[in-house]
Amino acid sequence: MRNWAGNLAYAARALHEPTSLEQLQELVRVTPRIRALGTRHSFSGVADTPGELVSLARMPRRFEVDATNRRITIDAATRYGELAPALDAAGLALANLASLPHISVAGSVSTGTHGSGVRLGSLASEVVGVELVVGGGERLTLTRDDDPDRFPGAVVALGALGIVTALTLAVQPAYRMRQDVFDDLPFEAALESLDELLAAGDTVSLFTTWRGSAIEQVWVKRRVVDGAAPLPRVFAAARPAREPRHPIPGLPTDATTDQLGVPGPWYERLPHFRLDHTPSSGDELQAEWILPREHGADALRAVDAIRDHVGPLTQTSEIRTIAASDLWLDPAGGRDSLAIHCTLVPDGPRVAALLPLVDAALAPFAPRPHWAKISALDPATIVARYPRFGDFARLRATLDPEGTFRSPFVDRLLTAHG
Repeated sequence: MRNWAGNLAYAARALHEPTSLEQLQELVRVTPRIRALGTRHSFSGVADTPGELVSLARMPRRFEVDATNRRITIDAATRYGELAPALDAAGLALANLASLPHISVAGSVSTGTHGSGVRLGSLASEVVGVELVVGGGERLTLTRDDDPDRFPGAVVALGALGIVTALTLAVQPAYRMRQDVFDDLPFEAALESLDELLAAGDTVSLFTTWRGSAIEQVWVKRRVVDGAAPLPRVFAAARPAREPRHPIPGLPTDATTDQLGVPGPWYERLPHFRLDHTPSSGDELQAEWILPREHGADALRAVDAIRDHVGPLTQTSEIRTIAASDLWLDPAGGRDSLAIHCTLVPDGPRVAALLPLVDAALAPFAPRPHWAKISALDPATIVARYPRFGDFARLRATLDPEGTFRSPFVDRLLTAHG
């Protein structure tokens, strides 16, 4: 069994598919090492284990709307592409989505996956309650309101605390959005007005291949409201796209969500890709560096200085923003962040040689890697960049004293912490 990209073969001895909570609890009770497997979109080994894996895809579905408190509880196997239309039909919406709707909600929040927006946090920041099966098969519910001391460590938890069975998310009234794309914004013009540029919409993504002197594409997603502010002057240096674009130049645009300013439901504009198509290129590796937003322009110049190394291996690079959260292992935890994502060619050895070069260029800005993407940073460096990692390690030991949910990925971090 391999992950979506095909770069990782899972080491697990077996895959279980329980059909009830009781079956899952019994599995956890009798299995020395077990981990949850989502939609297999992770490029790293964060979900892998030499023990056994469990998929919750056959568990009972949950879709419980609390319209009064604007909250919804869903089962852990729910994908964003399934949740969003049902939520919209109930007149509700999420604040943000990732670039592709194919991923599971539980897997996304457990790894700190994000969309974009200077005022919008990672997808995990929308979680207000977590239900888990922890060590010994016991059930545990943690909420932001009732357990503020432990809750911030239990959302982005890398699967190390237990098997997430359900999540409660904060929601808001449904809204409509438009999506506009601009071509060929000069690189220096973008950097000189970077803060203004990244705040031009509810979410903004900059795409570059690092092979020219321009940000090839700027994607701006804005809510459709009366009296919307005009785009800032920096957009005068770019050209409005007259036909749809794919983030990876040259790929068919039928996989992408509607552009050209056509209004539509929030869930059909926030993602870049349609649920019924292959997201991105499908034949790729992904890496991402997430750093304090105030260093954004300097960090981008640092990557640009090694473009001769980065460009030949890059299919596209997406630059986004994430608002700070209080979640202990959120890559945007404690700091408003800028994320430099790279969709790379599927050439493992060449990509492995490239990553340390980018790490060195960005080292002055203390980037954190995306937990679900490939990284060459050593565990000690990663752990040192999370002030609350010690609290997380203690919470893990309390909820899983037998190490049922440990894995090589998690063990490397715990060992580095000491």
